Amino acid sequence: MIADFTDHWLLYCSIPLVAALIGWVTKIVAVQMLMYPLEFRGIPPWLGWQGVIPRSAPRMATIAVDLMFGKLIDPQDIIARIDIAELTTRLREPLNAGVDYMVREMMMKYQPRLWVNMPEAGRRAIIERAQRDLPQLIEDIVVDLRTNLDQVMDLRGMAISALVDDKSLLVEMVRRVGRNELRFIVRSGLIFGTVLGFVQMITWAFTHSSWLMPAFGGFTGLVTDWLALQMIFRPIRPVGIGPLRWQGLFHKRRDEVCTDYGDLIATEILTPARILEAVLNGERADRLASILDHHVTEFLDLQTGPAKPLMLMVARESYTALQRDAVTFVLDHVRAAANSGFDRHAIEALDVRSLVIEKTKQLSDDEYEGLLRPAFKQDEWKLVAIGAVLGFLVGELQVHVLLT
Repeated sequence: MIADFTDHWLLYCSIPLVAALIGWVTKIVAVQMLMYPLEFRGIPPWLGWQGVIPRSAPRMATIAVDLMFGKLIDPQDIIARIDIAELTTRLREPLNAGVDYMVREMMMKYQPRLWVNMPEAGRRAIIERAQRDLPQLIEDIVVDLRTNLDQVMDLRGMAISALVDDKSLLVEMVRRVGRNELRFIVRSGLIFGTVLGFVQMITWAFTHSSWLMPAFGGFTGLVTDWLALQMIFRPIRPVGIGPLRWQGLFHKRRDEVCTDYGDLIATEILTPARILEAVLNGERADRLASILDHHVTEFLDLQTGPAKPLMLMVARESYTALQRDAVTFVLDHVRAAANSGFDRHAIEALDVRSLVIEKTKQLSDDEYEGLLRPAFKQDEWKLVAIGAVLGFLVGELQVHVLLT
């Protein structure tokens, strides 16, 4: 055996190196197959592959959103964070400009002769009165939204749709929350593969069995994949003796994960732009229009004051059309504000990030693990099996090299 090792020392030394390579390559492949491709590639339904996460997008999105709204976020908490005084102060300039434009446009459309013949001071008085009363209109609308939030928006459905429709966002969610764990999976292949490679080298020296290399290759790919996945989540609490202690990586860096998760939710999923989109164009948008119609009608009644009966008597249809146009104008103005810097201010005002971080830190260990575990749990056996198959094939190639 010693003579054989001396004569073929280079081949013997290559065994742990190849084993390390098997462990490393199989982990890279496993991580990539976890996330990519986003859509099925191949000949459906069986010959091909789609990333585990994208393929399970509806299930994973539902799990993630159920945790998000079941344990972390109450939609009422989000809208309760809206400071009406601060909101109207931030939007005072664009709102005043919008009211100025709206009054002039509406009057020219429905009462052009009256508006043209009116002194500029009278026009300015009408505009300034509307600008003065606008903050009260905003407050009334926000209070009504708080009371009837579930009727106006479906944040849960919005979040699920965002993750299912944009699979890259779901992948990014797993990547950002579990980036250290995914990196550990890849690096662990080198370490575990090298250790098993030395065992493989010694066993080969004794046996020279042609089945040894593929068997060890498959075993290396299988065990290192399985062990890496276990070390991410187990143990939950630090265990060990003296200074030698170990804790599942995901649990060990909980504070960092909570911060990353809060950033992701606030900047990618529950953004003011997405919330506005759900409110303005979602399945319940008609209910928002109904609320706006009620408040805008009251606002117009306040502006017309004693002149309203006369206006209804002279031009009822015009007054009704004016109400409809005013509601449309408000909706258009909200959409325009969302596309002109409002989103950044709203992110600061709602501060969903701090809310999510705070609530995530309060999760139980099992609930916290649910932030990442669903990405692996159901289909992790496939990743382990792929590692075993790749390891077996590389081991088969290795034995041919050793025996030639």
